[in-house]
Amino acid sequence: MSGILTERKKESYKIFDEIAGTYDVLNHTLSLGIDILWRKKMLKMLPKRQGLKVLDLATGTGDVAFTLATDNRVASIKGTDLSKGMIKVGQQKVIKRGLETKINFEIGDGVTIPEKDESFDVITLSFGIRNFPDAQESLRNINRVLTKNGRALIMEFSIPKNPFFKALYFFYFRYILPFVGNIVSKHGDAYTYLNKSVEDFAYGKEFINMMEVAGLKNIKTVSLTFGIATLYIGDKGEKQN
Repeated sequence: MSGILTERKKESYKIFDEIAGTYDVLNHTLSLGIDILWRKKMLKMLPKRQGLKVLDLATGTGDVAFTLATDNRVASIKGTDLSKGMIKVGQQKVIKRGLETKINFEIGDGVTIPEKDESFDVITLSFGIRNFPDAQESLRNINRVLTKNGRALIMEFSIPKNPFFKALYFFYFRYILPFVGNIVSKHGDAYTYLNKSVEDFAYGKEFINMMEVAGLKNIKTVSLTFGIATLYIGDKGEKQN
């Protein structure tokens, strides 16, 4: 990882503050709506029991939280993010949808995760961990905060193995997405940074290894849309020092 990218990760939440107003529109447009299908895949991986207490890290404007709220297994959802701008948009959506009793959004750090040990049945994290300054520490704390029989569901971009789709992927991510994203968001290089963070971050076996080091167990993966993203599923393991 380059030193410049490492430093930007430490304050990446500031970028999201600046693009919060256009984030939802751009996210759904640039993903061609596929992100909706990905979140439905995540729902299928929830533990098969009622009364689930969920913590959604790097919640952004809350799209994952709102998807989780549709499942009757989920009792409550706490979404946290360091971006005040994104949280503000999410809170407005909660009120508009009348979900104040089920969803709560707060400013919170996805690396240190200032929550009590074994306090959540499910922790979700979608397309955020690559922006954390210390992804390994985040994974350790995810394992710490999960209850016994708890589950982590982490969705992140990955790189397709098929040469054809890999070429399309890089063309879209390196040229189309940054160009459109930067213009519409009116931010000089937000989507250029986001693209670089995708190519720089661990995926596949490398990320699975990070989860194992953090103590998570029974790790499985679900490839999404020809491998442009991956859903990683890990269960609560032994507490790591």
